[in-house]
Amino acid sequence: MKLGVLTNLMGDKPLDEVLAYLKPKGIEAVEIGCGGYPGKAHADPKVLLNDEAKLNEFKATIEKYGMIISGLSAHGNPLHPNKEIAKQFDDDLTDAILLAEKLGVEVINCFSGCPGDCETSKHPNWVVCPWPEDFTEVVNWQWNEKLIPYWKEKVAFAKQHGVHKFALEMHPGFCVYNPETALRLRAAVGEEIGVNFDPSHLIWQGIDPAYAIRILGKEGAIFHFHAKDTKVDKYNTMANGVLDTKHYGDEINRSWIFRSCGYGNDYAYWKDMISNLVMTGYDHVLSIEHEDSLMSVNEGLTKAIDFLQEVLTHEKLGAMWWA
Repeated sequence: MKLGVLTNLMGDKPLDEVLAYLKPKGIEAVEIGCGGYPGKAHADPKVLLNDEAKLNEFKATIEKYGMIISGLSAHGNPLHPNKEIAKQFDDDLTDAILLAEKLGVEVINCFSGCPGDCETSKHPNWVVCPWPEDFTEVVNWQWNEKLIPYWKEKVAFAKQHGVHKFALEMHPGFCVYNPETALRLRAAVGEEIGVNFDPSHLIWQGIDPAYAIRILGKEGAIFHFHAKDTKVDKYNTMANGVLDTKHYGDEINRSWIFRSCGYGNDYAYWKDMISNLVMTGYDHVLSIEHEDSLMSVNEGLTKAIDFLQEVLTHEKLGAMWWA
């Protein structure tokens, strides 16, 4: 496995400067935002797809530092009930596919999307319980009328352009938010649907990431991995549970917050995840997504790199010499 970084946290700096900073720290891969929430600071498809010189310059910059692109990221909500918002996210996803084709990148990282509750909705509606029965009706409509048809069409388009891996981040607020929903969409659409496994979003839901890795890994459904941690505040959770709508900046009152790797859970916890990734055949990249509001970009990223270098396995397995 290789250690990588989602570079949008340094979107205010040129890509060359970012890679020059990351290379001495042992980073071997980069995840590049090219639309949606991650932005286009380091790769704007509208430019790179229409300017061969700029595209070659971009590729040369990556090669200069001996890195690989672990995935192109265009996280958004292409099923948003506001048609203009949905179109922008969908256009970004389409452009990411076309850029991946040009670059020879296999993985597109994104969200599944979340519709409203009917054709006239103004906002997405993420359902978290089955009763009253209106909620079950909403979920069925979202999946059958919006989610599955959309991804069947998008996967068909991507396959025409040589892209076969959509790594959906299991993120609450979207239709795919846990292993069950990820595999449900995969079964309905095809093996091109997999996950960008981010344990931070699973931890606060009460999901055991190592067990989730086993479930998804056995199906060959882990296409990418986000290295991000979450700290659950036991006292705030005792009082209010884990469903928390307070701003991420209100750390002291929240039930949970995102942390740099190692500040939410210890070495043993992360080593168990890595071991299960190995057992289920994942051999790609751990891409650090630094969103720790208690640390600067430099310190939080540096601490995550140091921590993960300790837990990551780099060498290929040899023969089992003892049995």
